[in-house]
Amino acid sequence: MMSSITVMALGQQQAIAAFICRMTAAEQVQIVAVKLLTGGAIQENWLLDLAIIGGDYAGNLSVVLRSDAASVVSSSHSRAQEFALLQAAFAVGVTVPEPLWLGTRDVFGRDFFVMRKAEGLAAGYRVVKDLSLGGDRELLTERMGEELARLHRIQPPHAGLDFLPLPELSPALQGVQAFRRFLDSHHTPFPALEWGIRWLEKHAPVTTELVLAHRDWRTGNYMLDEHGLTAVLDWEFAGWSDRLEDLGWFCARCWRFGCFEREAGGIGSREALYRGYQRIYGQPLVREAVFYWEVYAHVRWAIIAIQQGERHVSGQEPSLELALTAHIVPELELEILRMTLHHA
Repeated sequence: MMSSITVMALGQQQAIAAFICRMTAAEQVQIVAVKLLTGGAIQENWLLDLAIIGGDYAGNLSVVLRSDAASVVSSSHSRAQEFALLQAAFAVGVTVPEPLWLGTRDVFGRDFFVMRKAEGLAAGYRVVKDLSLGGDRELLTERMGEELARLHRIQPPHAGLDFLPLPELSPALQGVQAFRRFLDSHHTPFPALEWGIRWLEKHAPVTTELVLAHRDWRTGNYMLDEHGLTAVLDWEFAGWSDRLEDLGWFCARCWRFGCFEREAGGIGSREALYRGYQRIYGQPLVREAVFYWEVYAHVRWAIIAIQQGERHVSGQEPSLELALTAHIVPELELEILRMTLHHA
């Protein structure tokens, strides 16, 4: 859901221009154009076209200012934390928008950071169908595996990421505990989800090595142009986890946008994804081990969908998008049953 605010106030523009002027040691910074980008239910993203005179970035520069939206999800990271995550990912070669400057609410009224604009399209339903995007799809899928493996080189402890809590239990059982706690306090029973949670508990893997996981790496959260990948977006749920959580989330059937035969994100083969991952990671992936995290992905997405619908039904945040999200829960329940009944 896009914010009801679609115009940045003149005073805010002037404050941002002065902030960037200080950060770049420029003589003058002018905001030539400003536009609120779509797709910000949790954060607002403003596209700024800048004309910079003097300093480190002299010339024309397009950036995105990312700030809290009116609706904030408490489990998501702050903008300062997301900025630190982008810096860490950028440093190990993950294709993310270059993080430029971190700002505070005394400048903009809300915490924010500025990153370099990435070109391309992210909408999942278009990405899976528009084959003019991304170049060769199997090579693109291999690239996705390589990118994930680079990210997973980051392990705790890591400078600048001390705000990320270490799981008290294994990552799998930590999720099971959170899912069960939510359903136990919810006013409506979901027996199929309870079954899925119990299955996850019974089959929970032992994680011997924690890595930095994106935890929302899926089609719709990365950008493509006609040549390939241009940026991985939306790092607000990243945390220490099992490396297979990201692979399971990316391969989960619920994130293929109808292109179910392409098991890796609706864009390519699972084999290509694994091939790219193993090229960087150096060890083979076990398909059955990833399967667990695909079940986990469906349960987690179902819980999130219920929470999204509750935000609408409660009157906290009336939104057609949030209301419609809740309607996917039965489909997710059916898929959870289909996946687990023969693996009980």
